[in-house]
Amino acid sequence: MKRVSAVSLAAAAFWLAAHSELAAQSSVAMDKYAALPGVRLFYRDTGGSGVPVVFLHANTGSSRVWEYQIPAFTAAGYRFIAFDRRGWGRTEVQPGAPAASVADDMLALLDSLGLPRVHVVGTAGGAFGAIDFAISYPQRVRSLVVANSIGGVQDAEFLELGRRIRPPQFDALPPEIREVGPSYRAANPEGTQRWVDLEKISRPPGPPAPPQPVRNRLTFALLESINTPTLLLTGGADMYAPPPVLGMFAARIKGAETIVVPEAGHSTYWEEPDVFNRAVLDFVRKH
Repeated sequence: MKRVSAVSLAAAAFWLAAHSELAAQSSVAMDKYAALPGVRLFYRDTGGSGVPVVFLHANTGSSRVWEYQIPAFTAAGYRFIAFDRRGWGRTEVQPGAPAASVADDMLALLDSLGLPRVHVVGTAGGAFGAIDFAISYPQRVRSLVVANSIGGVQDAEFLELGRRIRPPQFDALPPEIREVGPSYRAANPEGTQRWVDLEKISRPPGPPAPPQPVRNRLTFALLESINTPTLLLTGGADMYAPPPVLGMFAARIKGAETIVVPEAGHSTYWEEPDVFNRAVLDFVRKH
């Protein structure tokens, strides 16, 4: 399992600084809606002819949370796309519409945009949909990045391990305590507050929407069927996807690469965006 070193951090910072001017010029993501079956799906899209990379947000937040990724990926020549999953952000579900999976919403969006193959990046709960999409529609996926997630594996031994790692009261803590690492919260109160603000404005009024279903009940056996190039990334302080558990997950996916970002919590894309962006860009360039 690869750990990101201080040299890697410096290289990432140098790379992003060198591209900052280009990023500022090319990183405008247009806010759009796609009229899909049962839903008016809100998405953000930089457009252009670059290879598309689709980002799936966690069970907190929305497409707004990728503000550190838009400039980095557009500067590198990619087309950035992110959408608000049902129940979050500005996506509008039609009254009485049947439930649909994230994977099927994503398929409908890609079909509407005429995009046959994309890179897929999912973080935390968004990775459940990313994995589900890769299993259901492998011909549409160039590569898969699973960040800070163990994908909702349902094997009993795996679920029990998660329960042993997290104390019973953990899930009752505020989102920023559960999902943002302690080192980041201590060092960057402004960034933590920004994360909190984005999480709050991403919640529509009213009671929370039920989780979207998945097409596939994920098990270790099903993980072994994945042939898509896969990168697994987590933080050293992530209580939902701690490195030893991620290692068990990675062992089931043929050829999976793994990266651990020391001290990062459950939101590496936000806490360590330079490292996250560099790691993901290095990976997608190979595929």
